[in-house]
Amino acid sequence: MRILLIASAFNSLTQRVQAELRDARHTVATEVVGDGDDVRRAVDRHSPELVVAPMLRTAVPADVWSRLTCLIVHPGPPGDRGPSSLDRAVHAGRTRWGVTVLQAEAELDAGPVWASAECTLPEGTSKSDLYRGEVADAALEALRSAVARFASGSHRPRPQDGIEPSASPRMLQAERRIDWQTFRTLDVLRTLRAADSQPGVLDELLGAEWFLHGGHAEDQLYGTPGEILATRAGAICRATVDGAVWIPQLRPRRAAGGPRAFRLPATLALGERLPDVPERPAPLELAPERHTHTEIRYRERNGVGFVRFSFPGGAMSTVQCRRLLAAYRYACTRPTRVVVLGGTRDFFSNGIHLGVIEAASDPAAEGWANIQALDDVVEAVLTTTDRLVVAALGGNAAAGGAMLAAAADEVWCRAGAVLNPHYRLMGLPGSEFWTYTLPRRVGPEITEALMRDAEPMSAATARRIGLVDRVLPTSPSGFAPRVAELAAALAEDPATHQRLAVKKSNRARDEATEPLAAYRDRELAAMHRVLFDPAAPHHALRRAFLRKEPPPGAVPALRE
Repeated sequence: MRILLIASAFNSLTQRVQAELRDARHTVATEVVGDGDDVRRAVDRHSPELVVAPMLRTAVPADVWSRLTCLIVHPGPPGDRGPSSLDRAVHAGRTRWGVTVLQAEAELDAGPVWASAECTLPEGTSKSDLYRGEVADAALEALRSAVARFASGSHRPRPQDGIEPSASPRMLQAERRIDWQTFRTLDVLRTLRAADSQPGVLDELLGAEWFLHGGHAEDQLYGTPGEILATRAGAICRATVDGAVWIPQLRPRRAAGGPRAFRLPATLALGERLPDVPERPAPLELAPERHTHTEIRYRERNGVGFVRFSFPGGAMSTVQCRRLLAAYRYACTRPTRVVVLGGTRDFFSNGIHLGVIEAASDPAAEGWANIQALDDVVEAVLTTTDRLVVAALGGNAAAGGAMLAAAADEVWCRAGAVLNPHYRLMGLPGSEFWTYTLPRRVGPEITEALMRDAEPMSAATARRIGLVDRVLPTSPSGFAPRVAELAAALAEDPATHQRLAVKKSNRARDEATEPLAAYRDRELAAMHRVLFDPAAPHHALRRAFLRKEPPPGAVPALRE
């Protein structure tokens, strides 16, 4: 079937829908649209049999939905209406939610229902994490049913006339406001988690207005409500009436007529405004009963070392890469047979931190340092020959993050993850030893296609081509326990000893044929030319990406 995807942004859900519909052998075109005229042009260009909108902020014009079935994915249960459904569900502390696939009609979110699916909202999970996890799983479940029903030609969608509508009007900043003098820690966290990625929570801090992004509980620090108590790895800790919360990122309020601002590590954003407070690093091996914020943790169990890391948005700055390298090197000193790299859920890694690079006084120098720091992590993985390394992708991976995963002996991926193993859309030739790892995993022809086409792929497709070794059909919360079981079995497997011997022999053979340093030098030479060329497209692409603007000179995004 010919399906046209229209979306306001080529976000994670849109990418997953595109990838999985193509896996189901549909012919799928995807366009990013800004208004009704864009929708009309997209329909005229592709003449689809079905239109699907995974994430759409504009209304589908009547002259389109009146002649074509247009399926809208709404992140709320049947009867729910409005643009802030998931925000309000998280803010209210709901534990059950749903997704509805409905038909576009004149009244927004009021069309007949083609399919719906329920999902859990685990307490303590942020809106964006849920959106990429449980909500996305439910959306795909409902959308598969809706597409199959449409293809049958006999299904009639269910009108919402008998469903009591529940309005979820846009949640404004006045409703998101944090009263630091009265809000308990739980109230602050729910407010922050309901806005963690977008739009953030507007607040006054140190004489300026900022959007706060992300929130984590702190169980040992106390102080005057609202004051900054400490810093940790770029985050700030602010006191509440009964404890404290860590806020990893800030975004300055956009100045009138100025460019859009973007999220940065909180301490970097504050700069000289930051008061003289202590830096309180967390131990790498943190007691499981502690409630605090740390981006990297180490745990050891059943002969397996787990290097857990989770960075906001999956971006890894120079200092974050260096801290991850130190944690990995520590893991490699421990008496284990298997090391698992990855977080418990959500993003694995998206590679270098474009925001920190853009904000640097010398973006080229910062980008150069960031790339080399990430290369150091990947090289450490590639040269580990005394134990097996597993990359555990509980969520999406892209660019250098996808290459970090590919460097491991085995890549285990949650079924709902989306991979973008390419660099072209950011105008970069790539590093992280991709010229060594990808051809060995998928072959030279597929490697060339991945870099040329720059398309997202499902976990199933990644498994089929050899980029992923195992796909785990678990819920987001069930991924980490399942990885732990499989890793323990791998550590106990008698065949692991032989695998390590073969691994060491293969690494020595490859090094004798062509040293890893040669791959690194060639890749870095190409990256250096781009980073230090002010006219290179990468710089404008980076700025446009961070400020959510169309790429310079671009037409509406088209993917066929």
